[in-house]
Amino acid sequence: MNAPATNPEIVSAIPAGVYAETVTAVQHYTDRLFRFRMTRPQDFRFRSGEFAMIGLMVEGKPIYRAYSIASPAWDEELEFFSIKVPEGPLTQHLQNVKVGDTVLMRKKSTGTLVNDALLPGKRLYMFSTGTGIAPFASLIRDPETYEKFEEVILCHTTREVAELQYGFDLIDEIKNHEFLSEVVGDKLKHYATVTREDYPFQGRITDNIRSGKMFTDLGVPPLDPAVDRGMICGSAAMLKETKQLLIDAGLNEGANNKPGEFVIERAFVD
Repeated sequence: MNAPATNPEIVSAIPAGVYAETVTAVQHYTDRLFRFRMTRPQDFRFRSGEFAMIGLMVEGKPIYRAYSIASPAWDEELEFFSIKVPEGPLTQHLQNVKVGDTVLMRKKSTGTLVNDALLPGKRLYMFSTGTGIAPFASLIRDPETYEKFEEVILCHTTREVAELQYGFDLIDEIKNHEFLSEVVGDKLKHYATVTREDYPFQGRITDNIRSGKMFTDLGVPPLDPAVDRGMICGSAAMLKETKQLLIDAGLNEGANNKPGEFVIERAFVD
């Protein structure tokens, strides 16, 4: 197996025009999921919800993949939430990073899961599966989101209950944060469901939208293009199915250059 380069090797081989940042914290949630934080370059700017290309030096060569930035734009550090893929070109190495290790990052961020790509509305749904919650981890911790929407609903579906923990940690962090707790107040709702274990809320998010169960569970009316907005991040199949459900409800897809009623992210990590 290829081994990632050690820090001294990295320093001498960092490609031009790339940030080299230091890991400051690592937390493993399950044998498939982990998050880590790293230093943020002083001149790095991004919009909450965007993704960046991060990577490692492996056998003298940089390997990059797209990762949503899970921390909000105001945070002094950068946070990422990742799946562990045994044969993933990057993740097989990234899952082993420790505090003090070096992670590479290209200097430009981009993405469509940003507030600017949505038309004004009342209620914002964030539909996510697995690590697709990452860009929403950024957005639910950004005061701008609550300036633009009266209600924010974070929907997160995983296979097992343990895989929901990152979302619960985010909600606790917001509730206990000095200024976020006041900004967010009772505007944020968290709708967590699982598909393979017993849990108070079960089922695929698409099934729960289609049957109306999600709206009943949340105590909100069905999707209305006049007031509801959506963001979608998850597997390719989930993106396609959820997108169609929103279109069927009368919502139109938006983009950075043409805001709409919902947006999706097509960047994937392996």
